[in-house]
Amino acid sequence: MTARKCLIISVSALLCTFLSSAQTETSLFFRSDSVQVSEIVSDGPDQYKKVGHHGPAVENPWYALRIYFNDSGAIDLYSKSGKQMELRKYLWYPTREQQENEGAGCDEYRVGKTVGLGGIALWDKDHEVKLAAERRTARVGKFRGGAFAEMISYGVPYAGRKVDISVRIEMSDNSRKAKIIASVVSGGRVQFVTGLNYHAGEYVQAGWGAIGTWGIHPADVSENPIEVGAGMMYDPDDFRGVPDSLDDMVRLVSKPCRKLVTTVVAASVKEDELNTPEKFFDYLF
Repeated sequence: MTARKCLIISVSALLCTFLSSAQTETSLFFRSDSVQVSEIVSDGPDQYKKVGHHGPAVENPWYALRIYFNDSGAIDLYSKSGKQMELRKYLWYPTREQQENEGAGCDEYRVGKTVGLGGIALWDKDHEVKLAAERRTARVGKFRGGAFAEMISYGVPYAGRKVDISVRIEMSDNSRKAKIIASVVSGGRVQFVTGLNYHAGEYVQAGWGAIGTWGIHPADVSENPIEVGAGMMYDPDDFRGVPDSLDDMVRLVSKPCRKLVTTVVAASVKEDELNTPEKFFDYLF
């Protein structure tokens, strides 16, 4: 075998390995039967306790994101090591033994009463309006080169009328970044609220068009909380003024629009690539 042919085979093998390890996957199911479905149409707006991992979820090799099936519009984070698809295997809540012996990820991000990591609410003149819908539809699925999770909230009272709002997470194969697409399905233009939450003791950095946090979130169900990083990138021209620095989040209020697109990214000490705040912030900024 010639050296040239050996080189071609080696490059092809490396490419195949990379493509096979860089994937996306989704998960959506009722806890009552654990059967994976592509859509849940609900006349009740709050299925938070009945739906697995509390709403539709999507993952890439480095992390998973879920949209809560309630009024919050919050997006939550599940951190991973970057080595396997985990949503359908561990259903967001692996045991401590699975984390230690199988390299499973962990739920170490506390959203609290905020929109979490790039989640969505509305803004009416001078205050935030949660997505208090009459009914909702949750969806997950694949598109060419990736996967998505989506929540559509119908009949949200806003500025004297009702609007239908879609919040969609798109993850592309071979990319760490996730796209958050908020759009008005019906009801005209709105102002969206989004941002990035944080807790006391975390590193927080904000620059022109990017926000990042790194640190340990308050312990909830975890016995061994770990450091996680969360970041958001956006076009400043889509938003009014500068971000609002609140006690629990950096908040962004959009200009009136029908569609808003932002990008989020996450990392943690469990992985080999962006496992320190220095590496993560260098990547983000």
